[in-house]
Amino acid sequence: MQESSESRPDFRIGQRVHSSGDPRRIGTVRYVGPVQGYSGTWVGVDWDNGEGKHDGTINGVQYFQARSERSGSFVRSQNLSSGISLLQALQLRYQGDTTKEEEDEMYVLSASNKRVNVQLVGKDKIQDKLSRLEELTSASVSYLGVSSPGVPCDISTNVPNLKELDLTGNLISEWKDVSTICEQLADLFALNLSYNLMAHDMVGLPHLKCIRILVLNNIGINWTQVEILKQSLPEIEELHLMGNKISTIEPASSFAVQGFDYLRLLNLEDNCIADWNEILKLSQLRSLEQLHLSNNSLIRVFYPDDGMMRELLNGYDSCEESHKPFQNLRCLLLGGNNIEDLASIDSLNSFPQLVDIRLSENPVADPAQGGIPRFVLVARLAKVEMLNGSEVSSRERKESEIRYVRLVMSKMQGNSKELQWLHPRFAELKVFHGIEDEKPLVGAAGPQKMASGLLSITLKCVGASIGEKPSLTKKLPGATTVGKLKILCESFFKLKSIKLKLFLQEEGSPLPMLLDDEMATLTDLGIGNESTILVDEES
Repeated sequence: MQESSESRPDFRIGQRVHSSGDPRRIGTVRYVGPVQGYSGTWVGVDWDNGEGKHDGTINGVQYFQARSERSGSFVRSQNLSSGISLLQALQLRYQGDTTKEEEDEMYVLSASNKRVNVQLVGKDKIQDKLSRLEELTSASVSYLGVSSPGVPCDISTNVPNLKELDLTGNLISEWKDVSTICEQLADLFALNLSYNLMAHDMVGLPHLKCIRILVLNNIGINWTQVEILKQSLPEIEELHLMGNKISTIEPASSFAVQGFDYLRLLNLEDNCIADWNEILKLSQLRSLEQLHLSNNSLIRVFYPDDGMMRELLNGYDSCEESHKPFQNLRCLLLGGNNIEDLASIDSLNSFPQLVDIRLSENPVADPAQGGIPRFVLVARLAKVEMLNGSEVSSRERKESEIRYVRLVMSKMQGNSKELQWLHPRFAELKVFHGIEDEKPLVGAAGPQKMASGLLSITLKCVGASIGEKPSLTKKLPGATTVGKLKILCESFFKLKSIKLKLFLQEEGSPLPMLLDDEMATLTDLGIGNESTILVDEES
């Protein structure tokens, strides 16, 4: 039996709420009414953090369907809050007593996903509170339970100069409320709506004509909605869409996404994109300079040729000029995907302007998973200036390319076509660095292979029980194996009864590379002149 509307609490199905006294515990109302065996009216809430008691079923009766087995619970209305207005939140944060913890949370995310502190207005500094609010240009009201714009004119009257607004983790769900806020803030150019569960129905499409940075991480948006929203973002330069479970890019017309004329940065990290063909749909965004795709499910990367683009565009370029794919892309972040083939690495050379690349946490770039070390990546990537967040210096490039050529020479024999297919830059680099083929010598013992020369190697002890010992620089043949080098180190440093392990310390690489193949030679490993090898002990 349902209660009368007069006695029913002021909550509605689909409304966003938070636990009274804890604005970080946010959920969605899924049921309002009686529960068998319990008196009064209850509110069924599906909690965002998944910390509830059940799935909406009590004593065999299902009242609502929660997202998971234990994300739902029933709560009395007095233990829930429907939130406050934006102005109330601004007054609470900037005119009330704030804790150090709250002040630490006053930030917005920059393009590189780093915290950027916003202007703080302490209570002790305020003479005329409202006049000081008028001076705010950046504000964060994250996790304060903002659920509505309030009276629109209150916003424009009290914070007319606001340029950056962080609304992370609040109760806003309707796009018309976002529209109201933006209409009242004429100078607003950066808006963060992360962790607000926005409605799929784009009713009351917001007018965001001045917005240049829009952060929509973890709001449940899909690309179809992005296409609709695009019409209201004529000046957008940065768009962040992390954590929205996006798996497909669905343009409004043709194969490729059009519009977004000024979009420089698109952040699609932490989504579910597995097919590179989906990413190709972004290839005609002519201003795009940074594309963040880390932590998706991509297994390969390739650069489309003209024929492929004509096929993909399906004749669209016949009615509007098509542009060179990714013509201005300078930064491509691909960390944490499933890329494991070298062809994907080599294809990155075809991107016209690409100089900043992240490949960490992919099988192809993880030596522990059979991937290639940093120096091989540098050598294969002709234009890279920043690799995995670390600058590639001219010295590192030269040393990496020489090491790479010598490594290929030591491994490969015979078929030049196969060599060119497996190592596209090998011939070019061999000529560029003037590296000669090794020639056989005939001596008393018959044909011998000429040693590739002596390498100047610095040996540095780092083992705790080895003690402090000065570094040594030794000239060693390139044919020296890792096993032989360990024996030499025992002699050089007078080490007894200590089982050693060796690491190659590479410039620009955050972690040294373990040399664990006892039979591999210095040449096999691509170790070049003036390299540093760390001498450690087995743990």
